[in-house]
Amino acid sequence: MATSRPRWPSGDHLIVGGADGCRTGWVICRRDADGALDIRVVKTLAEACEGLSILAVDMPIGFVDVPRPPRACEAEARKLLPGKASSVFPTPCRAALACMTHAEANATSKKLGIGINQQTFHLFLKMREVDALLRGNRKLKRVVFEAHPELAFARMNGGKPVLSKKRQAEGYAERLKLLSRHGFRTKVERLSGAARDDILDAIAVCRTATLIASGQATRLGPARQRDSCGLPMNIWY
Repeated sequence: MATSRPRWPSGDHLIVGGADGCRTGWVICRRDADGALDIRVVKTLAEACEGLSILAVDMPIGFVDVPRPPRACEAEARKLLPGKASSVFPTPCRAALACMTHAEANATSKKLGIGINQQTFHLFLKMREVDALLRGNRKLKRVVFEAHPELAFARMNGGKPVLSKKRQAEGYAERLKLLSRHGFRTKVERLSGAARDDILDAIAVCRTATLIASGQATRLGPARQRDSCGLPMNIWY
């Protein structure tokens, strides 16, 4: 792992954001230079990117050609989240990602090393959306970064994973308190088309975006590691 400072557009009004997939699209949390938050649901990630200098997204970027070994950044992330490692879903290989049914994806992945579970398959549409967006607009590789909310919360918690469940009252309150302590106070608990834990995760990775913009974020995975389509394979927190 390493700390690095990627390039971003200069200006006095730096706006960063965090995005988490939800039932009707994406929850996007934008934070302006004054610290004000704007949280809403948008249909596409392309909409979420508009006007942002940095966008941290809770979705894989970059896919291996075979499922084993996994991306280095995933393996590193799991080691940093003892008791919460299962929150880092296994990223499919490119051949499986192209499949339209779980049965086909599972069979394809198994032939190459290991199968795909249903939980991961349910994220395929969002994964393909991010992949197509970045492959279609290479400039966005300087804007869109992969992040993970549980790594973000662990960093806010002094490096210790938050083991409580975010969908339960105790876990939700604990994470809300951490966000508030780090300057991300919000009263938004409900948005049409999104669960309240989706909102929490979008705010958490928005905090990661601020760290990326200031050069304080930590990168998992080798700096120059790219997949077969030239996309980076790193997780930031």
